[in-house]
Amino acid sequence: MAKKENKTKSFILRIDTDTMDAIEAWAADEFRSTNGQLQWIITEALRRAKRLPKRQKNDNDNNNNDESLQEL
Repeated sequence: MAKKENKTKSFILRIDTDTMDAIEAWAADEFRSTNGQLQWIITEALRRAKRLPKRQKNDNDNNNNDESLQEL
């Protein structure tokens, strides 16, 4: 069986309690995990700053970046 490539990196984030509480509440409102909410916030900030690298399309990728972000 082929090994699945992992394209995510793990890291430790220190964040103050009030900010974390706000992120957790926002995540719950959006029906996301806290981790998913943080990923969305970071991706959206990078996209708006035009610092997100463009993804190369392949045969299995029929979505563009904007559609993918809207689903998050």
